[in-house]
Amino acid sequence: MGSGEALALTPISLREANAFVERNHRHHKGVTGHKFSIGCTRDGELVGVAIMGRPVSRYLDDGLTLEVNRLCTTGAENACSMLYGAAARAARAMGYQKIITYTLDTEPGTSLRAAGNAPVLLAENAGLESAAPPPTSILRKRNCGTKNSCEVTICRRSH
Repeated sequence: MGSGEALALTPISLREANAFVERNHRHHKGVTGHKFSIGCTRDGELVGVAIMGRPVSRYLDDGLTLEVNRLCTTGAENACSMLYGAAARAARAMGYQKIITYTLDTEPGTSLRAAGNAPVLLAENAGLESAAPPPTSILRKRNCGTKNSCEVTICRRSH
């Protein structure tokens, strides 16, 4: 996996990103909309995508928070880390304060942990139907099993 050219970032349309997700993601399909998407290539071949959008939970959609709606790679070494880093830099440049993402409890979340991001709560299997704050610290998500939520502060406000 570590052979060939170095990884490179590339702009990518939602249509291209969704097509990649449809071909390569283990348990998700493409998304309906996005704020932006980023591609990662090696030797001119697309090896990963990050699709950034509004938080799925209306409770978390404060206008300053983005969600990594999909991050998908072919397994190319360091592609996840490169995409998370590029997404955070782009979001910061656009004025966003936070990025959130979810991993299944069966996924290691290695790239997130390596960047010093620990899960902040568990989200259980179900749909989040209301815009009201969830009881205690549980968010209910759609039909994917228990998830770990990771929140990354990308820009602190100066007072």
